[in-house]
Amino acid sequence: MALVIGSTVGCDQFTKKLANDAFKGQPSRIYLGDTFRFTWATNEGAFLSLGANLPDGLRYWILTIAVGLLLLGIAIYALISRGLDGWHVAGYGFIVGGGFSNWVDRARFDGKVVDFMNMGLGSLRTGVFNVADLAILIGIALLLVLGWRKERKDKALASNLSA
Repeated sequence: MALVIGSTVGCDQFTKKLANDAFKGQPSRIYLGDTFRFTWATNEGAFLSLGANLPDGLRYWILTIAVGLLLLGIAIYALISRGLDGWHVAGYGFIVGGGFSNWVDRARFDGKVVDFMNMGLGSLRTGVFNVADLAILIGIALLLVLGWRKERKDKALASNLSA
């Protein structure tokens, strides 16, 4: 888990440093027929700016304190749960690593997170995001796939036992 968290935080912070140096104050850089854009931005909210309009104090308590405690809880759960295999722990590690790296940004940049990537086709676009956000999504997707596979396996086992 430490390897996944450390790699995620390191990669995210490194790419944010590159983005600050290359894109801050610059116009968007467009690639692949405007499918991919590098656009420097900061985000005071959570995913897709959720909560950005909350009062400063409430936003601090939710996005810094509560999220920090949630990440700590997820990490502890992943480390002490006996029923989890390495893939589950890795999934939780991606979530904790991505969340922690964005949490570090909030601590360093007065409650703001650095974002710099945007994807889409025409007017259908994602919000601006970063590597930490991708890691969180990878962790969630991994846990969903593992859960789906377990459910299929359990149903097949139950079906075989009843036959």
